[in-house]
Amino acid sequence: MSELFINHLSVRFNGTPEPILEIPDLVIRSGLQVAVSGVSGSGKTTLVNAISGLERCARGQVFWDGIDIGAYSESKLDRWRATNVGLVMQDFHLYPGLSALDNVLLPLKFYHWRLPAALKIKAKALLARLGVEHNGTSVDLLSRGEKQRVAIARALLQSPPIIIADEPTASLDAENGMQVIKLLTRLASESKATLICITHDLRLSQTVRRHILLDAGRPIQDSTVGKRL
Repeated sequence: MSELFINHLSVRFNGTPEPILEIPDLVIRSGLQVAVSGVSGSGKTTLVNAISGLERCARGQVFWDGIDIGAYSESKLDRWRATNVGLVMQDFHLYPGLSALDNVLLPLKFYHWRLPAALKIKAKALLARLGVEHNGTSVDLLSRGEKQRVAIARALLQSPPIIIADEPTASLDAENGMQVIKLLTRLASESKATLICITHDLRLSQTVRRHILLDAGRPIQDSTVGKRL
């Protein structure tokens, strides 16, 4: 289960007269696939940080399955995020000098003295499915689009119940972007994960079941007219 409930959330940075993000209430049911769009500065990245626990919110609450993640200590919040959230960020956060496969497996090495062979097999299969065939190649030698797919593989490896992707197709050409959309939504469906994508890609917004449009930090449109590929 991975239902999101936002209650009277308001995020204001120092020096800003108006909130960067203000959401009175929002519910995203477990297993739903949602696209969030809006112009630059509309609060999309702040929303990602708030619902993943990367941003502490002075006002309001973010509940996942009835748990107020803002009440967690930093260490408990880190453990919750590592177990429950697959994050795909715009900057990828890959480690130079390591192979694609090692980058996918790296977060698990903090929790396993010796990685199970099954995880390595799963990581290789996931990279192949995402079109990264040379998984032993250093990420320094990969294209930006390939790096994006490595980051997606890392986020999905443990089949997390929550997947949050910030512009997952931004670095890809039209064909590869469409492949990633299909794979991301299909893999989320297979694991029954809640998928929340920040995107400017109209194709992604039309693929998922729900589309939320932000403007000046506030939801101004919320529709459920998507279709599945």
